[in-house]
Amino acid sequence: MEPAAHVLLLPFLLLMASLSPITAQEDGVDLYSLTMDSKVTLRFAHTTITSRVVNKAIEAREAIFQVELPKRAFITNFSMIIDGVTYPGEIKEKAAAQEKYSSAVAKGQSAGIIRATGRNLEQFQVSVNVAPTSKVTFELVYEELLKRQLGKYELMLKVQPQQLVKHLQIDIHIFEPQGISSLETESTFMTKNLADALTTTQNQTKAHIVFKPSVAQQQKEPGKVDTIVDGTFIVRYDVNRTSAIGDIQIENGYFVHHFAPAELSTLPKNVVFVIDKSGSMSGRKMKQTREALVKILTDLQPEDQFNLVIFSGHVTQWKPALLQASTKHVEEAKDFARSIQAQGSTNINEAVLVAVRMLDDSNRKEQLPEGSVSMVILLTDGEPTVGERNPEKIQENVKEAIGGQYYLYCLGFGFDVNYAFLEKLALENGGVARRIYEDSDADLQLQDFYQEVANPLLTMVKFQYPDNTVELLTQDSFRVFFKGSELVVAGKLQPQPQVQDLLSAQVKAQSHTQNFTFETEVNVEDKKKVFQSPKYIFHNFMERLWAYLTIQQLLEKAVSASGDEQKSLEAKALELSLKFSFVTPLTSMVVTKPEGQDQAQVVSKPVEADSKTIRSRLTFRSRPPLHFKSKIPKRKPGGTVDKAPALDSGGPEFKSDLRNLTGVQSRYKYDVEESHHSIPSSPGPIKKNSHFILSLSGQRNNRTQEALCVDIRELSQTPLNLLSDPVQGIEVTGEYEGSTDKFVWLQMSYRIPEMKVYVTQDSIVVTHGGRGKSSFYRWQGILYLVMPGLKLTLENGILLLSGSDKVTIGLVALNHPTPALQLFLGDPSHFSSQVSGVLGQFYQDLQWDSDGPNAEEDMWKLNVRGKKYMVTRKFVTDFQRSGGTTPLPTIPCWSLEQTLESED
Repeated sequence: MEPAAHVLLLPFLLLMASLSPITAQEDGVDLYSLTMDSKVTLRFAHTTITSRVVNKAIEAREAIFQVELPKRAFITNFSMIIDGVTYPGEIKEKAAAQEKYSSAVAKGQSAGIIRATGRNLEQFQVSVNVAPTSKVTFELVYEELLKRQLGKYELMLKVQPQQLVKHLQIDIHIFEPQGISSLETESTFMTKNLADALTTTQNQTKAHIVFKPSVAQQQKEPGKVDTIVDGTFIVRYDVNRTSAIGDIQIENGYFVHHFAPAELSTLPKNVVFVIDKSGSMSGRKMKQTREALVKILTDLQPEDQFNLVIFSGHVTQWKPALLQASTKHVEEAKDFARSIQAQGSTNINEAVLVAVRMLDDSNRKEQLPEGSVSMVILLTDGEPTVGERNPEKIQENVKEAIGGQYYLYCLGFGFDVNYAFLEKLALENGGVARRIYEDSDADLQLQDFYQEVANPLLTMVKFQYPDNTVELLTQDSFRVFFKGSELVVAGKLQPQPQVQDLLSAQVKAQSHTQNFTFETEVNVEDKKKVFQSPKYIFHNFMERLWAYLTIQQLLEKAVSASGDEQKSLEAKALELSLKFSFVTPLTSMVVTKPEGQDQAQVVSKPVEADSKTIRSRLTFRSRPPLHFKSKIPKRKPGGTVDKAPALDSGGPEFKSDLRNLTGVQSRYKYDVEESHHSIPSSPGPIKKNSHFILSLSGQRNNRTQEALCVDIRELSQTPLNLLSDPVQGIEVTGEYEGSTDKFVWLQMSYRIPEMKVYVTQDSIVVTHGGRGKSSFYRWQGILYLVMPGLKLTLENGILLLSGSDKVTIGLVALNHPTPALQLFLGDPSHFSSQVSGVLGQFYQDLQWDSDGPNAEEDMWKLNVRGKKYMVTRKFVTDFQRSGGTTPLPTIPCWSLEQTLESED
């Protein structure tokens, strides 16, 4: 009889980390320690995951170590320590590991133990038999250069231990000599109690983030092994940029140069959107494409030129030539985009060539602004089915037509595309390929990609260093530099007869108005002293950074190369992969096991694959074997097994009292708690859900705080300016739909920190940095996002935006009795005298009319900037406490009896 399988899934740090389930048991394999340590130095992240387990059973059991790591990461080491003996992994050329790989496959055993599992993830899995009372330590190390996208570097951790862990700790050290300009953390599992286990310290150049929850803090309920730690943890940051030429750092004979100048004007662009409307795009794909295209068109600048090409079996141009992105043309294009319907076959070749000819015509007529950037953005979900169908011929046709003049970006929607074809098509023409995953946020994926290329700042960027001072340079010339990104060049300092005191650098580039030359020089010895803190530095990190970047660039060039050139590029990448012990697509790691166990397993890194391979990998996740289940059955005496309980998505432990979280209700002078207990006999009528509940300041019968319920009626402006406070840097807008008497959407915009929160009945979208990256959330989830001056929390269907010196804004998407978006406000003392808007008017010289009835009656008058409103004290549904569908409590609230007037 084979030993029972037990799963050990350890959270993985990233850039993206995932921890799969295991249940603590008295008679099985128990995970008692899990630590993750990530050191990020100059954007280069070195992460070590250490897991310790013990077999408490009286028989041997199988322990499965499983983590998820980013696709861009290279594993550098894996080892198991069993009873004091270390079993290391050995990295070899793929061909050298093939014999072990083939042997494992022939016996029907696991061989390839890295699998693509998501948009940016790969799953690593190793199993080993553990003798009774034996302990095993698993240690995995990986490295990755963080890429700056839309103005941020991002480190992400997905943690799902599915059991209580005696020693659970995450350590993130960040060291950036340029200085850390912004730092924020986000989590989808952090409750108020668990948040106490998170500490963040930061000075000018260093940050240390620690998450170390006690067993009690991890518990969903006292006395039970279920853990509340289940979700993602993210760190986002950026660095100071005081010098236009960027920052040069030196360590152990190597240097790295980061270049991301700020305060540059955006170049005008000429863009042709090529949209697949074949039959396979019908349904949600087409709907999301239309929605994304409308928003992308809105973001075009007046100096831009654009056009649309729509294709199936036939190719249709929206207009005969490029048009200026005037308000009139953009609105016409949006109307056209909304009318696109999916049907027909797929003629990719002709569609792209039409777009290129359109740019050629404008270029020939000298209608493209000097210094502008011209690009084609192709979106398709399938392979070519009509016209030219040979992928290699299409690549040849497009490359010849573009001739190095324009950029081609290819977006592959879903898994039916030939991604390898699109990737080569893009890379051969100065662009990149990106897979758009079929999900509820596909429109955001499309918008985010566009934002990455929407703001070109420089072209023809060339890095130059003095002759005979540097060697082994990574890529040092770039066709275009985009806002929010970063160019990185690394190399080795040449050995000198005597110590070289200075390293000088020059960066030349072009804009549409002028040519730039950026210059600097740094003291080599001074720079070397920067990296002498072992707490933040790992061994030879800059040499490894150089090797990582070189390998990535060689592999990328190999995609668009062929023949001897491709072999030469791959040979160089292989040599470096072996020298620095990186598991890349050209190498494999052989994982050894104790004698007598199954043969070694082979770690082989996958590449972005085409539909059949990816679908099989997704099937692997959607129908996991026993050891992937969320709960491991517990054996009873005699060999019977308890049925595994269902994985709970939430419970009473998540339903914290909102008053403890924000203090909004506790500021009401009414005894709210008493009213909750007396709902059946509440005095006065019960009013339907109000659009807004406002916490107000003002004197009325010695009461310093009142709740005012406000409904919007007959205000037709779209969008409505609900609230604007320039001192607070807050603006709230929304679209009211009179026919349904509800808000279609609400948006909160903040100036510091710069971000937007857009909510609908179905979803929440958080956009960092104005037009930066957008994150998509469901109301049913949990979110804990902390940044300087602002905190977002989503729990139990309530989204709160608050800060120590900011007004609290609460949002709820109710589903009962009818779907509706609701908003409430707290901390009104933070409003400035400049607050305005439909709701803001209630915070300007609000007065309770002294001529009204006495305080014991249920009617009163409000004087709002000269306007008189009668208000009636009623009991209303208190949507500030829960967004669920169960009956909600009520609170007393003063409700406007007249139609609300907009602010003059």
